[in-house]
Amino acid sequence: MTATSPSEPAHILLITMDELRRDALSCYGGQAIRTPHMDRIAATGYRFDRAYCNSPCCLPSRCSILTGQYPHNNQAYSNFRPSILTPDTPNLYNLLRNAGYTTSHIGKCHYSPAPYDKASKTETLDIDNPKAFYESLGIDYLILQNGKNDSIRFWNDYSRELQAAGYLDTYRTKNYDPENAMVYPWPGPNEWHPDAWVGRKAQERIAALSPESPSFTWVSFSGPHYPFDAPESYYSCVDEQSLDDIVFSENDLAPDKIQHAAFHGGIGKLAEGRNLAPDRSCKNYTRDYWRRLRRAYFANIAQIDDCIGAVMQTAEERFGKNLLVIITTDHGEMAGNHGLWGKNNCGYEDVLNVPLLVRFPRQESVQSSDAKVMLVDLLPTCLSVADIPLPEVDGRDLRQHLDTEGYPYILAEAEQFYTISDGRYKLVRAKPAKEVKQEFYDLHEDPHEFHNKICDPDKQTHINRLQSALLDKLIDQLLQ
Repeated sequence: MTATSPSEPAHILLITMDELRRDALSCYGGQAIRTPHMDRIAATGYRFDRAYCNSPCCLPSRCSILTGQYPHNNQAYSNFRPSILTPDTPNLYNLLRNAGYTTSHIGKCHYSPAPYDKASKTETLDIDNPKAFYESLGIDYLILQNGKNDSIRFWNDYSRELQAAGYLDTYRTKNYDPENAMVYPWPGPNEWHPDAWVGRKAQERIAALSPESPSFTWVSFSGPHYPFDAPESYYSCVDEQSLDDIVFSENDLAPDKIQHAAFHGGIGKLAEGRNLAPDRSCKNYTRDYWRRLRRAYFANIAQIDDCIGAVMQTAEERFGKNLLVIITTDHGEMAGNHGLWGKNNCGYEDVLNVPLLVRFPRQESVQSSDAKVMLVDLLPTCLSVADIPLPEVDGRDLRQHLDTEGYPYILAEAEQFYTISDGRYKLVRAKPAKEVKQEFYDLHEDPHEFHNKICDPDKQTHINRLQSALLDKLIDQLLQ
């Protein structure tokens, strides 16, 4: 292990997954699998129990992590509309690079929308080079695997290597087989699974970095985001008894619920699982389908945990204790709860309350925190550790929350969607089709969010307070 001096700039390792449920990790009480490598970071650092993403969609959430700003401030609020991030936008990469850090990113970026309308089910296409755009944001070294589905649709570093190894066509065939509905065992050798590839490339990059020169490395796994495609060898890691532990109520998705059409059938921008369900209604998925999906989902997390263990071993051997480690996700996943999978326009805690594990350089104490924090806090935390002045952002150093209750309100946004919560009361507004729908929950009385109380006269004081708090935030930040 490399010896370090407290005066040396710390190395920074940010590890993210895509669509990871907080309660999937055993350090958060998950029972389906064991996640010993992520648990070790929780056991030697900080575990935040009430961390929240700032969007239930991939692109806006990732851009909030990158910039430390809410979607309404950085204007990246949709997976489908062009974002306005530019090389001049202050972000993790360029701020750290300007301060002397070597910046690396391995895996998924997704800071600009892919041309989904041009995608083909029979071939992988060349598109305008997203890698050049991502590098322009301040990345010195980029190995791109821009998500599982997009690696099938569009060429990137991973898909080119997968093609050369002879497995890309097999992956595409499995992925688009309607009988699979995005659930199938990985059809190639384990080492060519998208997440195994990212882990391997991350180890190679970290091993090549100099301990004497500060570095920022973002390792971005694209799993356990669908397709639910874990290697079959990891299925045995899953406790079969846990597969039926689905949160559901027969009256759960009533007509006043935002996801009503996803479950019963209808139009709108809704949780992605409905698109592949029989008659586009999630209620038509069978019990066997949900068991297979959940088994593959948890197995993929067990696989990623092994990859994280290998990456952490390489990083600790390279940098010793002079290392900030952050492990989190862009958002969660419904995974069968409320009869849904996916996350689009979901205001449920399943999607918004995310895992966040942090270990600071040379950290001595261990603590769990129930302070309300958000992923916009990651940029300020990294800059604080690197002793870099903070630009105007919406987040703050996570350490500033440790002895407090955190933010009075947490906020998540997307296209025609917002939710605001004070930790107990939550207001959700969305326009999945042409109709605006609102939901209100008391998370103490109704932790599973079954009963929409938006029309309850006894709740109007809390509803009005949340609406007023949201309006104040928008006015303060947009009408300066």
